[in-house]
Amino acid sequence: MTLKQLEAFYWAATCASFAVAAERLHLSVSSLSKRITELEEGLGLSLFDRSGHKAVLTDAGQRLLPQARDLLASAEQIRASLAQSAGLSGRCRFGVGELTALTWLPRLIRGVRAAYPDLVLEPYVDIGQVLEQRVADGELDFAVIAGRSSRPNIASSSIGQADFSWAAAPAVLEGATRMTPALLERLPLVTLPAGAGTTRIIDDWLAGREAGGERLCCNNWGAVVGLLIEGTGVGLLPSHWASALQAEGSLRVLEGDRPLAALPYAFQHRRDDTRPLVAKLRAEVQAAVDFAAPCRIP
Repeated sequence: MTLKQLEAFYWAATCASFAVAAERLHLSVSSLSKRITELEEGLGLSLFDRSGHKAVLTDAGQRLLPQARDLLASAEQIRASLAQSAGLSGRCRFGVGELTALTWLPRLIRGVRAAYPDLVLEPYVDIGQVLEQRVADGELDFAVIAGRSSRPNIASSSIGQADFSWAAAPAVLEGATRMTPALLERLPLVTLPAGAGTTRIIDDWLAGREAGGERLCCNNWGAVVGLLIEGTGVGLLPSHWASALQAEGSLRVLEGDRPLAALPYAFQHRRDDTRPLVAKLRAEVQAAVDFAAPCRIP
């Protein structure tokens, strides 16, 4: 029994597929399977039932999983205690939403590269719903997502919040200065797609209001800004963007009958992932987060 065999078993058992596990370990699927087979032969037990469409853990595999997790964590602690520095190495794959990418992601990457020069970062940008699924499947080490996860196997730590405002081009408002259901009757609602964090703010605002009309979904903040400036409709923007665009005369910020709730963001990772990398990157994220950071709006 070797640590590499246990590592192959652990990731195969906790990722969505052998292919995802192999990618995490930078192995081919055949090499991953070989290590698991060698472990099974050494133990004299089958750890996976491969008779179905997808390999599932046997009873022996279920018993081994927590022990393998503990052994791998202990091995990592030994490496860290004997290392000359407390650095991180290897590869870290993580997910962020587009707002993070446009505001404080560059600061995060700069800070992590300075603190851990041997760690290779691979950021992925997508909507929260997609990123959360990729964390659950083991494809990503962590993600910064709007809201807390409802999945029992995902841990969520609050790291900050973003403020939003309603806005539209002055030319289509016909003198209106307030966001009302009547405005949505004649102007399309320009928004990110379902699954994006801002959907929660919009749904909360619409709740209890008789507001119909067309909804135009676009999966890119730059395109949303462009559509609003061109007078396509009314929509939500990060408050500091909306204020800047109002100052230059491109948009008008609309007041509501009550302030919009801020959108909380969380650092999400799998509960069973106890590697030092996760805790250290969470600290780096907490130090870098700033959703009001200046950026060039595409």
